Amino acid sequence: MDSEKRRRYQTAMVSTYPSDISFLDYLVMPDVTERAYASDLLTTLLSGKVFIVNSRRRNGLILFKNYHAEFAGPGAAVGGDYDRNCQGVLPIGNLSLLTPESHEERQKAYLIRRQWIRLIKQITENPVPGQRVQKILDQFEQYFPPEIVAQLPDAAFALLVGVLPQTVGTVRRLGSDLESRFDY
Repeated sequence: MDSEKRRRYQTAMVSTYPSDISFLDYLVMPDVTERAYASDLLTTLLSGKVFIVNSRRRNGLILFKNYHAEFAGPGAAVGGDYDRNCQGVLPIGNLSLLTPESHEERQKAYLIRRQWIRLIKQITENPVPGQRVQKILDQFEQYFPPEIVAQLPDAAFALLVGVLPQTVGTVRRLGSDLESRFDY
């Protein structure tokens, strides 16, 4: 009898996120050419082929998955089975993708991708959302010029470190002064 009562009150988890809307629609790429390029890039990544982000350039990709984002920086493998669930991409810098020439080169690229994932994981382990945002912004500014980082949407950083886009906006506006005033 108790199990019948329990079943009656159980509810199903329902996603309110409409699956037919891509992340790129939310990330507002101002230029139509940029949106078309990102769409073509996503099609390329979903083709099943493995590519490597050129390690000789300051470039990378933010890969949007169902509920999070991943960053693939210089030297990282992208595409193939690893990114079949990718729903959107945001190229950073002057993106250059290379095709691996050998099995060893592919393996090395996968190891580098894991390193990028570990870096983001270390940042997300911080329980304070504002500090996570500040850390990811600092990391990106080490790899890319500040003007490029400033152009990246708040939603992209939010999905990388598990915070609301408003938190990213607040940290960007107030910077490290916010840390001394609030405990997020």
